[in-house]
Amino acid sequence: MKKDIHPEYREVVFQDISTDFSFLTRSTVKTDETITWQDGKEYPLVKIEVSSRSHPFFTGKQRVVHSGGQVDRFRKRFGITRGSSSQ
Repeated sequence: MKKDIHPEYREVVFQDISTDFSFLTRSTVKTDETITWQDGKEYPLVKIEVSSRSHPFFTGKQRVVHSGGQVDRFRKRFGITRGSSSQ
């Protein structure tokens, strides 16, 4: 392997900012922040918005997205009325 062409692969703490869930793993991601982990050592910190603790697929909790306005705009744009069929 050539020297100095590969990114540094090290232990990094990822922290889910919405649930305050953290986990330690290895990564090449670059960050300026650090955190003291449970073992008393200091590790680079990467803040993330979604993890297995906050993603709807893993939590089983779905967020309701109101799309009624979009459907009505689509129907109005293409002249589709409720109950009409395309046959």
